[in-house]
Formats: sequence, C-alpha cells, structure tokens
Amino acid sequence: MTSDDFRAAAHTAADLAADHLAGLAAGPVWQPMDDAARRTLLDAPLPAAGRPLDELLASVGRDVLPYPMGNGHPRFFGWVNSAPAPAGVLATLAAAAMNPSSAGGDHADVHLERAVVRWIAELVGFPHPPGGGLLTSGTSMATIVCLSAARNRAARDAGWDVREDGLAGMPPLVGYVTGETHSCVRKAAELLGLGSKHLRVVATGPDGRLDPAELRTAIARDRAAGLLPFLVVASAGTVGTGAVDAFDPLADLCAEERLWLHVDGAYGAFGVLDPEIAHRYAGLARADSLALDPHKWLGVPVDCGCALVRDPAELRAAFSLVPSYLRDEAAGELGWFSEYGTEQTRPFRALKVWATIAHRGRDGLAADIARTTALARRLGELVTADPELELLAEVQTSIVAFRLRPADPTGPADEAALDALNRELPAAVQRRGRAFLTGARLDGREILRACLLNPATTEEDLAVLLAEVKAAGAEHTG
Repeated sequence: MTSDDFRAAAHTAADLAADHLAGLAAGPVWQPMDDAARRTLLDAPLPAAGRPLDELLASVGRDVLPYPMGNGHPRFFGWVNSAPAPAGVLATLAAAAMNPSSAGGDHADVHLERAVVRWIAELVGFPHPPGGGLLTSGTSMATIVCLSAARNRAARDAGWDVREDGLAGMPPLVGYVTGETHSCVRKAAELLGLGSKHLRVVATGPDGRLDPAELRTAIARDRAAGLLPFLVVASAGTVGTGAVDAFDPLADLCAEERLWLHVDGAYGAFGVLDPEIAHRYAGLARADSLALDPHKWLGVPVDCGCALVRDPAELRAAFSLVPSYLRDEAAGELGWFSEYGTEQTRPFRALKVWATIAHRGRDGLAADIARTTALARRLGELVTADPELELLAEVQTSIVAFRLRPADPTGPADEAALDALNRELPAAVQRRGRAFLTGARLDGREILRACLLNPATTEEDLAVLLAEVKAAGAEHTG
C-alpha cells in the first residue's frame, strides 16, 4: 500500500464517519436488524485473498454504520451510554496510527496518560499524588484494580501476604455494599477470591443512600463473628436512580474502623462539575479510591475508565512485577503503568481523553453536564405532572426512574399487572424507533429509567420519550 492509497482511504473513512454522525438525529434511534443484514455479518466467510481498502470501506458504510446501537442519538436514554465526543473520535485515529503499548517508557502516550489522569482527578476534586491512578478499559476493570489494593492492605494488616500465600487460611474479608451497588463490584469480589457471600448488603434510607447506622451495626456483627471487615463501597450515582451517597459520615466511619472506602463513580462522579448538584458530592475526596468512566458523561469514545487512589504505594504493592526483560533503568521512581494494574500491553487511551477534555475545557464540560441534569429534573417534572406516570425516586443526577401507571376507572391498579406492563415497555419503546430507554428493578418494582448524557438532547426529545412510553403502553394494554 502506498501512502497515497492510505490517504485516499482515510479521507473516505472520515467522510463515512462525518456523514454517520451528521445523520443520526434524523434517523430512528434504533431498529432491529433484518435477517439478511444480520446474516451478512454473522456468516461472513474467512477471506483467502485480500480486498482493497475502498471495498472494505464500502462494506462498512453498507453493512455496519446503518445499524448502530443508538447511543449517538439525542433520544437515546438507555443504560449509561454516551454519544462519542467528536474530538475523541478524531484522536482515536491518531492513537491507532501510533499504536504504542502504553505500559511504560519514554514516549508521548505515557506522559500524556499521567497528565490526563491528573486532569480527571482535578475535574472531580480527588487528591492526586504522582502515580495515583491509571486509565483502564472501564470501571469494571478499575474496580478490580482498586479492590485489589484494598484487599492486599487488609491482609497485610492481618499479617498475611496475599500475593505469596493467597487467601486460604485467613479469616474471610468482608465488604459492604447496597442493593443498588453496580454488579462490577460483585464480579471483582468473586474474581479476587473474596466470595460474593462476604459482600454484605446494607440498607439504604428513603433517599437511596447507604445508611451509616446500619453499616456500623453490620460491621460490629461481623467483627464479633471473627470476620475481617475491610471495605465499604459507596456510590457517586447509582445506575438505577443516580443516587449519591453521603460520603462524609461514611469516611468518618471508615477512618474509625480502618476500612477502605471505595467510591463507584463510573457514571455519576463527573456530576460534581454541575454547581446545582455539587453539594451532593461533599466528602468524595476523602475516599481511598475512586473508579470512574470518562467514556460515560464526558463522551470519550469507548473504552476508557480510570482508577484513582489516594496512596499510589498500595496500588504498586498489589501489582508490581518487573521481569528481567522489562527492566527500564530510566523509568524513574514511578516505574511503569504496568506496575499499577493488570494490563501489560496497554492501548493508547490517553489521546482521546486529552482531546475530549481539551476541546471542551472544564467550563464546556461543566456546561454540558449541567444541561443534562437540568433536563433530567425537567423530565421528572413532566412525569410528576402526568396522571398516567409515576416518579419513583428523587432526581439527584441525570437519571430519572419512573413507571407508566395507566388510569384504571374500575379501581386501584393491580401491582402485578403494573409490573408486567413496565417490564415489557422498554423493548416495546425501543422497537418503535423514536426513543430508547431501558428498565430495572427498584424496591421490588419494575421501573423505567431514562439516563440523560447527551447535551444535544432537547425538551422536545423528552416529550417524544414520554409520548412513546404512553403509546407503547396503549398498544400493550389495548
């Protein structure tokens, strides 16, 4: 391939990407793929001979781009998936062209990652000593990284070397979560040998926050049973409702009990940038670790999570292993990123983070986030004002939990029937193609949840969403 061939293909690829992004709002949010289109991808034969780049790009334009997940559309309110920031899209191409392994060494990606991890910490007001964090594939991996450090510290305090001896023989380590804690915490506990039965589910108050009094009782009970409490997981925005825990009382209790306070900020931690809700995050900086996703509210293209820790030495103690073939006498006192996490070969994630943050700046990001939280509060008002809808939780960040509750002229609505209806509604709304939301269970009830991350969303889009929910409900009950 000549450089001219690549240049021409790159221009074509840029046009494809630009046309795709420009046309999103005018098309359906999401529609099921037809069987022929699906089989084209599923049954593609392994090619014996290569194909020219222009043919490959034509296939991308014909067989891939017309069938998106929908998350780029302003009426996509599902899960916690953002539209990609244009600056991040462009930077991804440049990062792929360089294609380094960002494990360590003296090249641009390593130094840029140190800078953007510091930027992320500054954005959310988390302390950042040198070496106190790294980029990961997402918060699921960041959680494993942070909980590994917590586990090793607790074992060391108990006179145990987990890296050499494993966990066999020591009293079980116990962590504390709520019913709304993200499933990645349980996965991490299982993977790290802690066992999900040693994750205690602590009650929350009416506001959805972890109850410090209930937590204290659970800790005392486990200590009396000879177990080793070591971890509390708080949330800077639960996935179900966007609830933010009260960090100061939890940090006080963790300091008193010598427990590691980890905050799951995957989705919600960047909400601290909105002055309207910043008070909810008081005490976040007192956590021992924080996991969060630039690829959510900031719009950095997937994948990009971040693990932040107060004490870099704990992270390095959990992971550092430098074989002779990776010695680097010029690495300096911080060493390599591969000493702070599980990945040895690490992609160049930092460039798309740098481009996304640098393009919008702190003020631009704060304005984008404030817009989505304001729209979420407005959606909560629209739900409350509609007699056929029911708001199920206070709107704390940019997630709105509600359900359809059609008026029943014959008497009170049957809860089982309401559950059945709201369980079916997300898929029904999605198939209609004009809006996209997902569901969950909250306090034993089926709910609809709308997550607002896209600053291009308008109040008109909110009206369309609610109209689609009611239309899908009428089809279901009619």
